[in-house]
Amino acid sequence: MTGRRGEQASDVDVRTEENVLVITLNRPRNALTPGMVDLVCAGLDEADRDDRVRAVIVTGAGTTFSAGADFSGKRLAPPGELPPERSQRDYGGILALRLFSSAKPVIGAVNGDAVGLGSTMLLPMDARLAATTARFGFVFARRGIVPEACSSWFLPRLVGIARAARWTMSGRVFPAAEALDAGLVDSLHEPGALLEAAHAVARDLTAASSPLSIAATRRLLWQGLTQPHPMNAHRAESELVRTLARMPDAAEGITAFLEKREARFTPRPSQDLARFEHWWPQPSFNDSH
Repeated sequence: MTGRRGEQASDVDVRTEENVLVITLNRPRNALTPGMVDLVCAGLDEADRDDRVRAVIVTGAGTTFSAGADFSGKRLAPPGELPPERSQRDYGGILALRLFSSAKPVIGAVNGDAVGLGSTMLLPMDARLAATTARFGFVFARRGIVPEACSSWFLPRLVGIARAARWTMSGRVFPAAEALDAGLVDSLHEPGALLEAAHAVARDLTAASSPLSIAATRRLLWQGLTQPHPMNAHRAESELVRTLARMPDAAEGITAFLEKREARFTPRPSQDLARFEHWWPQPSFNDSH
């Protein structure tokens, strides 16, 4: 597998461990190129297609999670190398939107510094764990640009508008303890224990629940943040509850509860989630033009 600009799969290692797809950034300082974003998105596509995969973990090789976008070429988006629509888009936003639409829970295991795109790519994930040695920085104003990867939408919802404003306007790099206090990350771990802690979160999120229910719930929660009124959520939930109640997982869940045993769900979100996609349309980048 190769990325759009010639990156090899070794730059983004994708492997399955105990029903969890682990995506590892793996190049110097794990600085992200457009081709690497393509490879991460391809890994998420693989997870959504494979019903054996219950969750996704994203981490970095070495002692850095990601130094952000790769500026070695001193260009944010190389002209002439992208289709017309994508040439206008920041590739961090393409990654963030793909994480947003994942059918599987996504867990960030921040093994070291996460700066720029290294921080903003974490925001659409469902859980974020960090090494005690990690640092974070939304440094865009110090580079003469603005936050990307849809972070002006995600970050205030995650940590509040005041904290988001302070971090993004100052561009300050801050320690993991501050990220924990603000709710940017859920827990801190010694570096050697981080990945096992991320796998434990994956098990906790998925071990006892229907994979289809998890996928639909994830979409309801994230998409609910975009709705202007609770009635929109009520409509979607009503259809999903009625439809899922007639499907095998609901019968198994109720039977298992009555029999006081663990449920044995039949995981088919790769096929069954599609019938609800009309509730979660993906706008075109050019809709407002």
